[in-house]
Amino acid sequence: MVEAASDPARLPHLLLDTHVLVWLMFGEAKLGKKTAKAINLAARGNRLVVSAITPWEIGVLVAKKRIDLHQDAMQWVRTAISLPGMKLSALEPEIAVASTCLPFEMHADPADRILVATARYLGATLVTADHALLDLAGSGHFRAADAAR
Repeated sequence: MVEAASDPARLPHLLLDTHVLVWLMFGEAKLGKKTAKAINLAARGNRLVVSAITPWEIGVLVAKKRIDLHQDAMQWVRTAISLPGMKLSALEPEIAVASTCLPFEMHADPADRILVATARYLGATLVTADHALLDLAGSGHFRAADAAR
């Protein structure tokens, strides 16, 4: 996980994978203690980021009844992205196009490809528990941290 620094503004941006945002919002124990601490530090430095694809993924998960937010999906998303220190990263054309032609082999999931392209574009660390993405980060093409740690 990202090392704690005394100045949160000097930390790298942390890009939260969709499941990590859900865990954060619901206070899930699946979110590791080191990760929770790093997220809090990043939030204090206004360096916590959610990709523009995340609201779409949340909507899909709710529509397929794979998650129950206990409220309207749009209201939940608005609350999540308005947390202190949280920013919504736009789907810039550079991110959209880069997601289609990453310089390494990756599975075809468009949401994951956009997350990876966003992390690369922002120079952010992708916080995820997705082992495929964590393994892929080992290639050195982007940074990722295990959300369960």
